[in-house]
Parts: sequence; C-alpha cells; structure tokens
Amino acid sequence: MATPDATPDGRFEATVERRVEWHDTDAAGHQHHSAVLRWAEQAEAELLRRHGLARLFGRTPRVRHEVDYRARLWFGECVRTRLRVVRLGRASLEYAFTVHGESGLAAEGRVVVAHVPPGASAGTPWPDDVRSALDGAAGAGRR
Repeated sequence: MATPDATPDGRFEATVERRVEWHDTDAAGHQHHSAVLRWAEQAEAELLRRHGLARLFGRTPRVRHEVDYRARLWFGECVRTRLRVVRLGRASLEYAFTVHGESGLAAEGRVVVAHVPPGASAGTPWPDDVRSALDGAAGAGRR
C-alpha cells in the first residue's frame, strides 16, 4: 500500500507499507541491512510513478546513501517506509527516509541520486519538465 502526499512545507513524499519477508532477513533473523535501502527505493518508485516521472528509472543512479539503524525488524513484522524530497540540485536530488516497525523508528537515512541519461558518462542538468515537477517537491531545500 502506498500513499503519496504533499507535506505541509510543500515537499512531496510517499509512504509504503509492507511486511518483512523471509528474503529481507539475515542469518540472525532480523532485517538484512540492504532491505532498508530496497524499501526506500520502493517508496521512491511509487513517488515517481504518482508524479508522472517513471521515465527517470534507469536515469538516476545512486551517488550517495547513508542509513542509521535504530532497531531490528523481524520476519513478518509490518513496516512503514516514508520517503520525501529534501533537496533539488542542478543534476542531483536528495531524499530523506524513515522506516518504522511495530515498535517505532527502526532506520532513517538519506539517498542522493544524479540525473544521468542513457549514453551519458556523467550527470547532466535535469530537463525543464522534470525540474518543474521536482521544484515543487523540493520546496525550501533547493540548492
């Protein structure tokens, strides 16, 4: 289940709810560290689809990510991932995300993506139509 919204400060966000599946866990029985980033990407995909930007898939490689893990999430547990746009750069975009489990905050982090069209060897400025859509999303976080 996904819910995209504009936050009160004008930033766009998406919230995705799911369960921790068997393939999301490690040998200790809790979420594998990489599962949190997949859940953030799931929320990102939902956000882009809902705002007509699905064409960016394959054009926005991750150039930085950081995650602070706060609690373990166990197989079968319901989790809610919230992702929002916090900064729009010339050729990059920064998201912030949180992952909550049944006991509260389990992880929080940030992901920076760059705009790199097929065939390009480096980041290029966002096309005007994409910038217009993202400008409203980034709100005060623009740089």
